[in-house]
Amino acid sequence: YRRLQAKETRLSEFNQTERKAMLGSYTKVLFVRDPFHRLIATFLQGMGINPSFSSFVQEVLDSAKKHEAWKPLVSLCQPCLVQYDYVVMFGFLRQELGHLLHRAGLPAGSLLPELTDSQVQWTYRWLSEQMFSELSAQQKQQLSHFYRWDLAAFPFSSSFLAD
Repeated sequence: YRRLQAKETRLSEFNQTERKAMLGSYTKVLFVRDPFHRLIATFLQGMGINPSFSSFVQEVLDSAKKHEAWKPLVSLCQPCLVQYDYVVMFGFLRQELGHLLHRAGLPAGSLLPELTDSQVQWTYRWLSEQMFSELSAQQKQQLSHFYRWDLAAFPFSSSFLAD
């Protein structure tokens, strides 16, 4: 596409006609993850400067608009603007990637990494319980409010933030 040569051109910089033409020529896949799990992963990767998860969450809440690692998915991926062909949920990667590869005409079994979705789900459930218990009631409420559009747009029914 003519303006794709420019570095980091955002989708919003294209006019509606250009966007429609460009997006119509791609298979669009969106990978989504529970926002609370994203926060845990970001914390564990050392992206926060604070030693406790509660302090890290406060840092996120105080500077929420500044860092892409914890911005709501709805603001990053524009699911209302882009009609995605597939939405793949973290925690169901093996099942969903197999289906996606099959639909693309690729040999699904040979290309997939060894994924153990049930172990990943159990681990994040345990981590979520531990880390959620560190947060104040106000932090829990603020996180739920901050990620409200992600929680409404995607089926994160078991998210600790959904309550």
